[in-house]
Amino acid sequence: MAGLAPGPIASLYRAACLAELDAIKPGNVHAFAAGHRMAVADFVTSAEVSAPHLAAGGAGVGARVAAAMDATMRAVGQNTNLGILLLCAPLAVAAERGLPLRAVLAGLDREDAEGVFAAIRRANPGGLGAAPRHDVTATGPAPPLGEAMAEAADRDAIARAYVTDYADLRAIGLPALAEARAAGLAPPWTTTAVHLAYLTRLPDSHIARKHGPARAEAARAEAEAALAGLALGEAAAEALLAHDRAMKEAGLNPGTSADLTVATLFHDALTAAGAGLAGPWPARGPEAGPSTREPREKLPNPGL
Repeated sequence: MAGLAPGPIASLYRAACLAELDAIKPGNVHAFAAGHRMAVADFVTSAEVSAPHLAAGGAGVGARVAAAMDATMRAVGQNTNLGILLLCAPLAVAAERGLPLRAVLAGLDREDAEGVFAAIRRANPGGLGAAPRHDVTATGPAPPLGEAMAEAADRDAIARAYVTDYADLRAIGLPALAEARAAGLAPPWTTTAVHLAYLTRLPDSHIARKHGPARAEAARAEAEAALAGLALGEAAAEALLAHDRAMKEAGLNPGTSADLTVATLFHDALTAAGAGLAGPWPARGPEAGPSTREPREKLPNPGL
């Protein structure tokens, strides 16, 4: 299958980032409320400066993530998009090369790991911790990126995406987007629907890194109790913004839910543009959802 050119990929990535900001997303920064010492303008700038690197023609996943993260840090001086970059870079590579996403993930190597590890060190995300194996701060050769992601997949949704062919997008985000459209919703409410699907079904990895897995599960349950089944539209804004305030007052930032939302919108847009991300191969690995293994209180990196 013919691939997409870097220009359209960059435009679709930028549009996905901006669309996510236009929607009410409880706990996250969005056009209706800042939070966590960050403003919407930081994320708009991040989308603009990272887009050319995320879509760099011929570059691998690690090189794209590293260059885009460096551009972001130079422009806004803080980590606004590491998770977005980690999720969107494989999608961009697959779209450009005309390959199924699974083929790109299966081909990740040490060079990709070196780029990703450099980006993580540059971003220095909250709750990074230390790992006995594949620590991003360790000296020496990096492991293949797929191996490093597998190490953290049972406790980090972004790492899990790399080893399950983005199962959470396929099982949660993309169906939520399709259902919202079928119900007659339009942006930004379709985006809110995607975010709520992740927020109410998956314990957020960013909350888990900063506050522990028990608090992440509690936040998920609280969102489900308050917001699951909410009829989206203007009448829902008050309830959504009330939960948004409550999460921010508690210092809870469901950043991974926002990252997954951007990746879902990007995946959908690339597919609509002709990218064969699903490919002819059956999905591998377990279905979406958190691991049944006992979570660890201190999460090792990669710190996604």
